[in-house]
Amino acid sequence: MSLLDQPFLPPDDMPEYHRPFWEALKSHVLTVQACEHGHLRFIPTEICQHCGSENWTWRPVSGRGTIYSYTVVHRGPTPAYQKNAPYVIAYVDLEEGPRMISNLVGCAPADARIGMPVEVVFEDMSPEWTLYKFKPAQT
Repeated sequence: MSLLDQPFLPPDDMPEYHRPFWEALKSHVLTVQACEHGHLRFIPTEICQHCGSENWTWRPVSGRGTIYSYTVVHRGPTPAYQKNAPYVIAYVDLEEGPRMISNLVGCAPADARIGMPVEVVFEDMSPEWTLYKFKPAQT
């Protein structure tokens, strides 16, 4: 069995404080961390980078935002990625504030634009693993 034929599973060494994010994705809910003082953040960390708080929860967010920046990948780093090239990787500023990175789907790479309104979509890779991506927002 090649690597491309293996099931898509979460990594065994995922930090425990990341697990609630991935569990929420399985229910098609996008979440970010919120410290006790209301600072929102993504990528998950154990300590708030704004105030140093170690007390936080997960908060659902709308999944709506705009493209801050993006790149078009024409040559994937591995065969698994190359089969989808060219594809867009975008930094998205969520309406709630945090910035997230993921693929932009649902449009040609040449149509991607900074400032483009986007919304989250979910891709179920397996029963154990769901990815979030962004697509152009319906207007």
